[in-house]
Amino acid sequence: MARTVLIVDDEESILQSLQGILNDEGLEVITADSGTAALEKVDEVMPDIVLLDIWMPEMDGIETLVKVKASHPNLPVVMMSGHGTIETAVKATKLGAYDFIEKPLSLEKVLLTINNAVDYSRLEEEVSLLREKTQDKYKITGESEPIRQLKEQIRIVAPTNAWVLISGENGTGKELVAHTIHRLSKRNLEPLVEVNCAAIPEELIESELFGHEKGAFTGATTMKKGKFDLAHEGTLFLDEIGDMSLKAQSKTLRILQEQKFERVGGSRTIQVDVRVIAATNKDLDAEIEKGRFRNDLYYRLNVIPIRVPPLRERVEDIPALAGEFLKEISMNANLEPKNLSEEALEQLKKYRWPGNVRELKNIVERLVIMTQGKEIRASDIPPPYSQEPYLEMALASSLEAATFREAKDNFEKAFIARKLQEYKWNISQTADAIGIERSNLHKKIKAYGLDTSRSP
Repeated sequence: MARTVLIVDDEESILQSLQGILNDEGLEVITADSGTAALEKVDEVMPDIVLLDIWMPEMDGIETLVKVKASHPNLPVVMMSGHGTIETAVKATKLGAYDFIEKPLSLEKVLLTINNAVDYSRLEEEVSLLREKTQDKYKITGESEPIRQLKEQIRIVAPTNAWVLISGENGTGKELVAHTIHRLSKRNLEPLVEVNCAAIPEELIESELFGHEKGAFTGATTMKKGKFDLAHEGTLFLDEIGDMSLKAQSKTLRILQEQKFERVGGSRTIQVDVRVIAATNKDLDAEIEKGRFRNDLYYRLNVIPIRVPPLRERVEDIPALAGEFLKEISMNANLEPKNLSEEALEQLKKYRWPGNVRELKNIVERLVIMTQGKEIRASDIPPPYSQEPYLEMALASSLEAATFREAKDNFEKAFIARKLQEYKWNISQTADAIGIERSNLHKKIKAYGLDTSRSP
């Protein structure tokens, strides 16, 4: 489809000559002989670009530019003038003009400017669309009380420069919270740079965070900017900060305090301005007591603590979350949209969700792919999601017990079964979690006849 150019000039000869030349280049051309006519054409045709003369009677080019930009801010406008001055060009640029061309016009210059301006405009539109998609991707879903409180905390802290420490179990959406804080901050036009602290080898932490100069070590064939450098004037997201080694913690603390550093192999001090958001699934107070996390780094990061609630504390959000996942997964897999029946949703609400929102998304994806028909029913939900909650089972069986010992055994069996499920039937992790020896847990599993082969 040909690009449409609106030429605005009060000289008929210029309109005709430019129209003929640009038509020959495959462009669709419309013309206007005044600023008033130009505004009407813009609303009527919505061109890809406007070539606008500055010196015109009644409404001049500068006034026309202001009005065009007020109603169509993304429309590129190129100013033309035979009496141009630097002051006029600067003024036009400040008011939103893409470029300034002097008369007599050079065909090569006009064509190059048109192509560059239209390409730039389309790139801006793509960036805008991408930003909208990103906002949808990082939207916090739910209206439960814990989520309302979380959203309110984010609303208050996001516009500030305060550092934030996000805590929560795996799969709760800590990254989502970090992105939301950045998007609502005054730094949202600058990058959010993510660092997975658990994934960086200790020997590469300096190069990864601070960058290196060419020749700093074997294999350093070019200069590389580090994460702090890339996040300048934006946000640095330190994910899984609790898994960072003590050596790396020490180096990170120094730059967090000073906001300046030298690249590996370099001597030049680089000053940065970054906002830091950190996240962890660990109890950092317990990690400090065990000597695995520096308390000075903890106090530096923990300016504003935010806890992301696990899914079991916000089960009323499951229908909304499941609904979003259904639409997203069906679209990505090119499948016909499906819905969850009320009975199926009630069944999902009863599950404990040790893997939190991430686990919910996984089971919804499985159900979308494996279930026949448009509706997912309760009978389609596989174990362990379809099983009656263990504590309810324990209470029911305990009340029916003949003796106190039987009631105690029934409850212990259900408790162990629930914990095994929560830790994906990993006996070592379950034993650590409930505070008994692994061998004793093995005995109880055998005595109660629990089937550990049910690991999903």
